[in-house]
This record gives sequence, structure tokens and C-alpha cells, in this order.
Amino acid sequence: MVIVTLWVPMIPFVRLLLLCLFSLLAAAAGAQEDSEAWYEVEELNSGLGPAPQRLDRSTPRAAMRSFVNLTNAERFDWAAHLLNLSDLPPGEQAEDGPELAAMLASVIERRIWINWSGLSARPDAMIESETGNHPRAGETRRNLRIELVEVNGQAYEVRLARYKAGEDDAVWLFTPQTVEDVPGLFAEFGPRRFEQYLPQSLKARAGPLRAWEWIALPLYLVVLGLLLWGTNRSVMMLSGMAPRAFLRQAIDRAAMPLALMVTAFVAQLFLNLAVSFSGPVTNVVRPALVIIMVSGFGIAALRVVDAVLDRVTLRVVGDIDDTRSLEKRELYTSIFALRRIIVLFMVGFAIVYVLLRLNLFESIGMTLLASAGVLTVLLGIAGQAILGNILASLQIALAKPVRIGDSILFEGNWAYVESIYYTFIRLRTWDERRIVVPVRYFVSKPFENWSVKDARIYSTIRIVLDHSADIEELREKFIEFAKDRDGVIDHEKLCAYVSGQTSEGQEMSFYVMSPDPSSGWETEMELREAMLGYIRKHHPDWWPRERVAGEGGATGISFNDA
Repeated sequence: MVIVTLWVPMIPFVRLLLLCLFSLLAAAAGAQEDSEAWYEVEELNSGLGPAPQRLDRSTPRAAMRSFVNLTNAERFDWAAHLLNLSDLPPGEQAEDGPELAAMLASVIERRIWINWSGLSARPDAMIESETGNHPRAGETRRNLRIELVEVNGQAYEVRLARYKAGEDDAVWLFTPQTVEDVPGLFAEFGPRRFEQYLPQSLKARAGPLRAWEWIALPLYLVVLGLLLWGTNRSVMMLSGMAPRAFLRQAIDRAAMPLALMVTAFVAQLFLNLAVSFSGPVTNVVRPALVIIMVSGFGIAALRVVDAVLDRVTLRVVGDIDDTRSLEKRELYTSIFALRRIIVLFMVGFAIVYVLLRLNLFESIGMTLLASAGVLTVLLGIAGQAILGNILASLQIALAKPVRIGDSILFEGNWAYVESIYYTFIRLRTWDERRIVVPVRYFVSKPFENWSVKDARIYSTIRIVLDHSADIEELREKFIEFAKDRDGVIDHEKLCAYVSGQTSEGQEMSFYVMSPDPSSGWETEMELREAMLGYIRKHHPDWWPRERVAGEGGATGISFNDA
């Protein structure tokens, strides 16, 4: 009873305490939310005075659009309000702010191609994903990267960030770090010295470019074309001075790729030192030049490697076929495998270099993460055949179930393995036809490799004769004929047997060992002709006979003259 009496007066006090606690928690939550939505600052650009009322800085897209429009109208004093000048003393902001805005506008115009669709139109810059695949969907942002620019091996970022000063509304401005980097970026990408001597009419914009750029760009391409032609001709002339034939062949093959590489390098040097085009041209030309330069170097190197490998092959191995030793055929196959490894390495290196040079890893990585499921399905369907063939080609190169120069029987075709590429195998038949087979299909089908250990092969000659034919006499004549042939080896393995019998006659099989399938085929034909000639001349009665039963059981015999 005493406890109840004491508790009743304390109820209002407890309620007040809980209310204060909830208020503090709500304030803390609100402060945390605000800190994630913008950067708190004491003041913004106090040296510039109040910002114009019509200036829209509420969203990243609105801030960027305002900056571009104002600088195009040469209202750099207003555009300075879109820069966070907090690192400058207030007394210098009014003088330096418009100048920095003009410099930044020139850098953006000449170096940065603004992705307007990538700039959020929301004050909180939240990432919206209709499909929900974006890894950061629904996340509030207060700092956005517009572009990553590389200067002399150093990376500089152009960024927008959201700031709030006191009770004023939060606004999007270029970050202090971006403002600090503007003079260096302007020195690298700003107007070149020759533009000072151009009349104002040529500096005026004509569509996406300036007037002088419409004149300079075609001349630039013509000069590059002449440089490409001249470099190619010079390299071809130098090849004639090479002391060895394979060096001349290597230089001839690499002439055009080297010319492309040199031309791209000179063009890039010209862009860095002499001329500065607008953003649309720069963002197309610079990546293209990097890709051409890397591709030219890679193709030239591959062609030189091919020439060297061809020289090694001809000198060490020679023309490859099944008459070559197992070691030489394995060496030839290993040379082709080495070329495939070199190609894979150089292609991978080129791709990584281009991605690093153009700063594409981050954007491509985000895209892959955002659409990993879709890309996996697409790559699985579209790249299944190509990847399967490449893996099968590497399997052949490592396991060597078949080597270049091996004699094989594939789907009824007797052929030599002429080349093993990434995605297909080229077979040369005995009658000089070429059969191109996908590697994956080839390894999935059974085939006979007549040269898997050595090229020796048994040839079988089958002749059907009458039952009266003497196998002993024919065996002796066969061994006599076979020993006189150069395409016969292991004379002790010569043999002949009756391998079948029907009512029409008996089948006789003669076996001979040859050093390789080519000699074996020729020897088989020659021995068959010799045996048939002997039978035709000395024992024509041994040809098979067709027996016909007449009326009353009488039997007639007709001869099948061979």
C-alpha cells in the first residue's frame, strides 16, 4: 500500500523522462541522417557575397547545368558560386573565383564529356535502379565523381559534393580539391599558344566544336594518313637492308603495325603539346589512339615472333609430315602451342593496359557487378563455342593426343594434321584437300592416330580367288615381290593367310609393314597390281567362279574374269 502511494506521484516525472529520452534519440538519428546526406560547414564562399537567387544548385545535374550555361554566357562571377572556395582566404575569393571558374570551364569543355544521364536529378543523389541490380541502389550520396583525369602519371578527380552551411539549404558545389587542381589541369588541357593568334570568329562555337576545329580536324587526319604511308614505306625500305632473309620477312610483316604504332604515338604527342580539341573529339580520339598504339605494337610483335618461329621450324624440323620423327612432330606442335601462349599473354596484357590507361576498370567493374547475372547468361551462350574451342586447343597442346604432322583417319578421311589453331584444326588429305574441323568437335569424336608412337603401319591387301587357288604359292610370290619394294620394312613380318571363305571363293589377305602411311598406301597399290598380274598370267583359272544350279540339279559354272 505504501509502494503504490509513492509510485502514483512519480508517474508524470517518469513520462517526462521518457519523452526527453525519445527526443534525444530522434535528434541523434536526425543528425546522423544529415551527416550522411551532406557535409556540414560553417560558411560557404563568404568572400563572394550572396549567391544569385536564380542559381540552381539543388541537385548534381542542376549544378552542372548551371555551371555550363553560365560559363558559356561568360558569367564567370556567377559561376564562381558553384565552386567551394573554402581553401582560399575570403579576401581572394572575389578575384580568384571567376578566374578559376573560367579555367575549370575550359578543362571541362576540352577534356570531359559530361554524362548527363549519370548525374542524379535528386537532391540526395540517391541511386535509383528499376531492376534492383545495382549494388548501391537506394543509397544516398553526398560526393560524386564527374571524371578521372590523368596528367603525367598522376590521377586527378573532378568532383561535386553537397554542402550545408548553418540554416541555409544544402547545395552541390565542386569540391575544394577539384578547385585546387584546376590550374594544373588548365595548363595541361587548356588553350594552346597558337589559339591566341586566331581571330575571334574562329574561336566561336559551331555546333559541338569551335570553328577552327572543323578546319584543323580534317587537316590533322590528312597529316596522320601521310605519316602512316611514309612510315610504312620507310620500314619496307629498311627491310631490304636486313642481312638475313627471315629478318626481312619479319620486318615486312610488321611494317604496317609498326607504322600504325608510330602514327598513333605522334598523334598523341601532337595532342599533348600542340593542339587541344574540344571534349567530344578528345574523348573519341585519345582512346582510339591508345587502342591503335597498343594493337600496332602487339600485332608487330606477334608477326616478328611468327617469322622467328617459322625460321626455327624450317631449320630444325623442315616440311612436316608423317615421315618426320616423333621428336620433330612434337617440337612442331610445341612451337604452335608456344605461339598460342604468347598470343594469349599479349592479348591479356593489351586489354589490361588499355583498361588501366583509359581508367575503365572501375566503371566496367561496377557494370559487371550491376548486371552480373545477365552478363553471365550472355557470355555463357555467346562465348560457349569459342571458349570451348580454346580450352580444347590448349588441351591438345598439353596432352598431345594428336600432333602436327600426325597421320590420322578422321570420319573416313585419311589426312595429316597440318595446323592446330585456337578454334579449329586444319587437316590435309592425301589428295591435297583441306578439312577444317572445330577443335571441340574434333576431340569429341573418335579418330585413328596412325603416328601416335611412330609412323609405321601395316597395310593389308585382300584378293578374292577360287577355292582351287594355292595359298602357299601365292604367299611365296607375295614375299618375293614385297622384298623388292623400297616401301617395305621388317621383312620378317611379311605374311599371308586365308582370311575368309564363301561359296563363291576364298579371301586371301597379304600383310606388309611400311615406314609411314604414305609409303604404305603406295606399296599396297603396287603389290596388289603385282599379285593380280601374276595370277592373270600364270593361273587365270584361279579367278572366282559363279556357280548356278540348273534344272534337275545340274550345276553350271561361269568365270568372273578379273
